[in-house]
Amino acid sequence: MIYLGIVLATAGFVTVDTLFVHHEDASFAGVWLFFLAAPTVFVFLVGSSLGGAESGGPTWFLLLGLTVSVLVQSLAIGWFVRLLTGGHRNRSTAARGA
Repeated sequence: MIYLGIVLATAGFVTVDTLFVHHEDASFAGVWLFFLAAPTVFVFLVGSSLGGAESGGPTWFLLLGLTVSVLVQSLAIGWFVRLLTGGHRNRSTAARGA
């Protein structure tokens, strides 16, 4: 949940920066989303370039790639935390309910 909160806050920052802040040059605020979605987002970028799209492909594909990457990484982080804790939280709640 913390990871998804960080991604949501960053997406909000990028949206506000893109829509409401005037820059002399291009803003690199969107790079933070790619940092948070790395390394799985690179699979989509490589896939789109192999498919013949130039500079990452259409916007909808990049947004879809970011979304799927964040969700996959969220599941992986959750699985890893459960692996490290041994699912200890679930066992303690089951023991209290019995």
